Amino acid sequence: MARKDSENQKKSMSRLFRGRAIFKPLNTGRIDDHVACVREWIANIFFYTKNGVTIMIDAGYNYEHLREKMGWLDIDPASIRHILITHQDTDHVGALERDSDLLFRDATIYLSEIENRYLTGEARRRVFHRLYRLPMVKTDNQRTLLTDGQILYLDGIRIECILVPGHTWGHMVYLIDDEYLFTGDTIWFGADGGYSFISTLAEDNRLAVHSLEKLEKNLRARRGRIRVITGHTGWTDDLDFAFRHRTEICRPFTRKYTDREAPYDGYVEDDDTEMKARTMLLEKKREAQ
Repeated sequence: MARKDSENQKKSMSRLFRGRAIFKPLNTGRIDDHVACVREWIANIFFYTKNGVTIMIDAGYNYEHLREKMGWLDIDPASIRHILITHQDTDHVGALERDSDLLFRDATIYLSEIENRYLTGEARRRVFHRLYRLPMVKTDNQRTLLTDGQILYLDGIRIECILVPGHTWGHMVYLIDDEYLFTGDTIWFGADGGYSFISTLAEDNRLAVHSLEKLEKNLRARRGRIRVITGHTGWTDDLDFAFRHRTEICRPFTRKYTDREAPYDGYVEDDDTEMKARTMLLEKKREAQ
């Protein structure tokens, strides 16, 4: 059922958002020596490597080309022992579903204890102003539950867990080695900067805006460059750009919230190729001129 759910979401979301210029995922490739990503339609999953160890951030759709695209990056699925989950939506945990290819059956997944309530059935995920209930995710992976502000060390990799509820009740972002922030569906990058993520997909938009304000204050209190890496719209190391419109919510059916460089239909992957993945670094998001 879960793979069918992913396919159904691909069809329905493609029809709904085609021509809206809302999703601009990174193609499969590398940001730098530490961070690589795989594109799955409109979504990105990420891999962080340090000292020969690779951890995974989010698990994408229940997607049949994942092993192939990981091969473009020379990453063996069997080497993945730790997977950080920002939230449990279909496009972020699909590779862990029981009817997936089970590439990561032996990996431990890490998610907030609040977000885990969706997996246990204590809470049900609702979108489109809570009118539509998403299917439950079912996975047999071992879980480690996290709390806000918790620090993990996984094979020498430092991970700070920051709760940012709004898109989902237990959404969590991860600051890795004080340099790389993986934001899941907390921030949406448009042509002119970052906004609170897409309104129709949030549990509580006001809460999402409040969480984004707290996150900005948290990051600006730190020293050093932080790369802000989103699940659907690229990355930047410019905090001013990332939080430029943090009090405003992306409304996907309003012309203002578009990016003319975004694909007409993000579910068409013709430009995602092995040659590009192996030869080109993924550029950061900049304000359109």
